[in-house]
Amino acid sequence: MTITPTTGTASIKREILSLKESQFCDFKDKTIKPAKLQQTFVGFANADGGEIFLGVKDPKLPAHTRIDGFDDPEFANEHINLLLSGTKPAVEGVEIEAIDFSENGVVYHIIIPKSDRVHYTSDDECYQRVNASTVKIKGDRIAQLGYAKGSYSYERVVVSHVGLLEFAASPHLTDYLQRIGSQQSPMHFLRKNRFAAKGEDGQEHPTVGAILLFDEEPQATLDTRCAIKVYRLQTTDSEYKREHLKEPPSTIEGPIERQIVAALDQVSKLLSKATVNVGGRIRPAKYPAEAIKEVLVNAVLHRDYSLNDDIHVRIYDNRIEIQSPGRLPGYITIKNILEERYARNSNIVRAIHKLPNPPNLDIGEGLNTAYNLLREAGLVEPTIQELDNAVLVTISHKRIASLEEQALEHLATEDTITNRQLRDLSGEDSENKVKKALQKLRKEEIIEVEDPDTSVFQYRYKLTEKGRKRIRQNED
Repeated sequence: MTITPTTGTASIKREILSLKESQFCDFKDKTIKPAKLQQTFVGFANADGGEIFLGVKDPKLPAHTRIDGFDDPEFANEHINLLLSGTKPAVEGVEIEAIDFSENGVVYHIIIPKSDRVHYTSDDECYQRVNASTVKIKGDRIAQLGYAKGSYSYERVVVSHVGLLEFAASPHLTDYLQRIGSQQSPMHFLRKNRFAAKGEDGQEHPTVGAILLFDEEPQATLDTRCAIKVYRLQTTDSEYKREHLKEPPSTIEGPIERQIVAALDQVSKLLSKATVNVGGRIRPAKYPAEAIKEVLVNAVLHRDYSLNDDIHVRIYDNRIEIQSPGRLPGYITIKNILEERYARNSNIVRAIHKLPNPPNLDIGEGLNTAYNLLREAGLVEPTIQELDNAVLVTISHKRIASLEEQALEHLATEDTITNRQLRDLSGEDSENKVKKALQKLRKEEIIEVEDPDTSVFQYRYKLTEKGRKRIRQNED
């Protein structure tokens, strides 16, 4: 790894001093001990990555005193060497920039990527970045971190209270082997595909992955929750109340493949009765079924099964949310999720993919397919959010067309349109954005206010002769 030299300009200085300590950024005085600096370095690698400015003092100090770098780069060698060579295992992809501020010395800008492994300091301690602090973690928290990253495989954990011989007689396993055309015995298949392992008692037992795939009731056998809950909420508000539930949530249980089929069936039933408010008119909700399937299958196959929570599918009046337990695994981030590939539960993914007409595409292709299908349906791309301990994918009933285009499309069949109607029509929450779109059409003399004497908040807009002419041209 090379250190990139950079001249410390006034603009770079201003940029550094404008930053705040956070989940992703920290400042360290050049007098910090290398071992102490390594704790922060490891903490970032074990969280979501981040950056350290070594040679920049605490933000609480006067700004003109904060840039205080190394007079001689050799004085930083011990710090840099410990970070790069003393961290266990080494963090890959680290970038270091040596910013020379002349009389203020050299500041080291250390960029740490999100890692797919659990890292330790040279004295075998484990740390994690939490908000603007670095905290030491032990025992179960380290194991949970490993499961979250995908470096520890929860699907391979032994389920010691279930005997392998008894489990091998599962009708779901027998059916699976027949469907994939395997001539292997159930016991041989389980061993060969790492669905069996020895427990502390020295006996063979099925793994968590085997239970999830082939047990009659995995939810009863495993200690963690692993069902799918499907809700129909008659509201657009995320802070929903019990009265918004059209009916009690459906809890879908059973082995993974059966869960997926049953959950999609329940979603389809609820959507067949769901409507959306489009420009003041109630119309059927139309989402591409295959896009919903891809997002749901992705959630089931790549969730963190070590977490005690179910997958939640919420059908609102204007969107569908699919929330999957566990943060994005390994080096996967919101920015690279459509390009990079990483399977947290590789054994499960591989087993499901062997089925005739499998519900899952190749690793990483599911979300790409969902994006493409939504575009083809004229809907905006899904949004992906990483929550504290979950990933939330939102499929909005929001059209891609511009606000102006949607206003004119509405006026092609209706006499007037209001700000509220256009917001309902487009799914756009910002009243100001809609206002600007309508003002633009007014400025172009495409629409005009029906009654200028009414309150601005009650404006209804109608087409001008120029507007009617444009619509006729569009139809031709």
